[in-house]
Amino acid sequence: MFILQRFTDDPWLQAALFGFFFTLLVVALMGNGLIIMAIHCSPNLHTPMYFFLLNLALMDVVCTSTVLPKVLQSLVAENTISFGGCLTQMFVFSWVLGSELLLFSAMAYDRYLAICRPLHYGTLMSSRVCVALAAFVWCTGALNSLVLTCLALPLSFCGPNLITHFFCEIPSVLLLSCSPTFVNDVMTIVADMFLTGLNLLLTMTSYSFIIASILRIHSAEGKQRAFSTCSSHLVVVTLYYSSALYTYVRPALGSAGLFDKAVSVLYTTVTPSLNPLIYTLRNKEFKVSLKKLLLSHK
Repeated sequence: MFILQRFTDDPWLQAALFGFFFTLLVVALMGNGLIIMAIHCSPNLHTPMYFFLLNLALMDVVCTSTVLPKVLQSLVAENTISFGGCLTQMFVFSWVLGSELLLFSAMAYDRYLAICRPLHYGTLMSSRVCVALAAFVWCTGALNSLVLTCLALPLSFCGPNLITHFFCEIPSVLLLSCSPTFVNDVMTIVADMFLTGLNLLLTMTSYSFIIASILRIHSAEGKQRAFSTCSSHLVVVTLYYSSALYTYVRPALGSAGLFDKAVSVLYTTVTPSLNPLIYTLRNKEFKVSLKKLLLSHK
């Protein structure tokens, strides 16, 4: 059995954090659930951009459901987790994290084709291509997570069983092992550099072409419409990539401190809660479809 470290032992602060994380859980599940329902039920949203957004919402639901219930438990009681449960949480979270990083590249590619090659967009981003990209994203994330999780199976844990983190994340669990973790550390960094570094490069390359194309648009209205479809994605990408890269390149630097936990909170709980707001508040088409959906269910 492992013990997941609490955020604090102060009862008042525990109550405040419980309220904060419970609110994030409700917002993330309801917000992403509405996105999934609206896209599924609205034929006008059956486009590549919303197809990828639906996949992102699914990933955010899984991520939130994997991490936040144990966080809430730790704020009201001693939070223990079995070795098998810890490995399961590691696998599911790493799967979603890796898949989400890959999905951001697919979403950037979709926006690149829509803005830079609009005449060929329907052909290059057909339904078959969208499904193939989504399958690649989910399967590659699962394979990466399976390799990293299986590498942890033969490790021995014979010393302290307190994980200095609020959930089972690979770098924090490796710190407790009595066995050498050199291979695990190297593979974790390599996987992170591939998933985070390479995908960040691909995403930024796509957006450099997009921005150059937008600047060539003569009408102010055209520029504003093009920027509005990309700015929300850039905000989420910047938040997610920077925090994930910091967390997974860092394992050799020591145990997780308060700042490490704050960074992890950012991409495990805050970002999944903000994604529905970031992607939908400035999207008139989605707001109209959501309003129609809600009115039809009254």
